[in-house]
Amino acid sequence: MIKVTVITTKGCSHCENAKQILNKLKAKYDLKIEEVDVESNHGQKLAQEYRIMSSPGILINDKFFSMGGVTEEQLRTKFNEFKK
Repeated sequence: MIKVTVITTKGCSHCENAKQILNKLKAKYDLKIEEVDVESNHGQKLAQEYRIMSSPGILINDKFFSMGGVTEEQLRTKFNEFKK
């Protein structure tokens, strides 16, 4: 199982896009997706710890992956690394 943490903000179109892509890929890659609002205490802590300056911030298995817009291709490439 691959743990994906998505740090989001309200009204963020990049966040919605990332969540749609992750939900599409969820079954194929056995993803456990956690969404965290950046305005929550936990979200603030993660944003500071990983220096996330734009939404969404994406952590994969508790390691920084990206911030801002992300593509399906970028996520597939990363998830494929875990299948080797």
